[in-house]
Amino acid sequence: MSSIEDPRLGKPDENIRVSVVKPDRLTRICAALLKAAGASDDEAQAVATGCVNANLAGHDSHGVIAIPSYIDSVKAGDIVPGAEWRIVRESPTTALIDGNWGFGFHVNAKAMTLAIEKAKTANVAACTVFRQSHVGRLAAYSLMAARAGMIGLTVADSGNLRKYVAPFGGREARLGTNPISIAVPSDLKAPFLLDMATSAVAAGKLELAIARGEEIPKGWLIDSEGRPTTDPRDYRKGGVLLPLGGTEGYKGSGLAAIVELLCGLLPDPGFGAQPSGRENFGCFMAVFNVAAFRPLDNFKKEVADFARHLKSAAPSEGSPGVFYPGEIGYLREQERANGIEVDNATWEKLRTLACNYGLAGELDLA
Repeated sequence: MSSIEDPRLGKPDENIRVSVVKPDRLTRICAALLKAAGASDDEAQAVATGCVNANLAGHDSHGVIAIPSYIDSVKAGDIVPGAEWRIVRESPTTALIDGNWGFGFHVNAKAMTLAIEKAKTANVAACTVFRQSHVGRLAAYSLMAARAGMIGLTVADSGNLRKYVAPFGGREARLGTNPISIAVPSDLKAPFLLDMATSAVAAGKLELAIARGEEIPKGWLIDSEGRPTTDPRDYRKGGVLLPLGGTEGYKGSGLAAIVELLCGLLPDPGFGAQPSGRENFGCFMAVFNVAAFRPLDNFKKEVADFARHLKSAAPSEGSPGVFYPGEIGYLREQERANGIEVDNATWEKLRTLACNYGLAGELDLA
């Protein structure tokens, strides 16, 4: 385990094997499998790149472990390759977008591009998106705005087919993991980036812990009887995630509720389950053009100065020191540039898909 891995997770089961794969090879494998399943070149590249970038940043729960499930959704007709997105309602500063059940990675990137273009003229812009599949790591979209010299805010619900998180004080799921991401342009090497779930942990981290044979910390999950548990397998037996904040979990619960309103009710898909049984992932994004407030170069320099000021704080006992938001993900990217660990169960699923599509030889997965 590197110095920046999550110390809260238990030790992985030594019998769980992993494969170490170069990022570019992993991207090529995932893109090829998605194309074989029916995705266009652009869609396949968007999803594969988004998943591998999540692995690089240490968000393995949003990484290539999800590729087989996306392909299953295509086969079931829940994701529609080549779906044409549609602007339902638009103004100079806003847009309501129907993703028509397309790949969330692709639909959301196009929506953020539109918001950025609007903000170049209007300085502030916002878009909402509905009827799309899972959008992956939310930071990908807020970072698009930061690279354009703007502050990007993105929030997403976790679909309205199934909820995962108990509201504070409850033991039944009523909320999604409902992440929030904000990226700010700066002169730093690592992005100044907030990217967090409003639950104690993303649901995918439980699946990852199961795949790796790890225990989870107390405070992440309660079992079907409402009792705290450290066994991630209880999640599949009716367990429910807890909101962010522990004994102060009303804070995470409140944030999650606001995300539900912005992503589930503002674009008007509603918060009930889809009659079709499809997931319906809503997203809200807003973009603020820094240059409308002050010179961008000055702002970027002072954000970097502020980050260094944060890091100058003396470390608390047992701490490696202060990391500003986004820094740990950047450091993980440097560590993983030479290879990403993929648990053997996921690797075997990718290999099986390659064999089924007749791509095992081409992808060196025979």
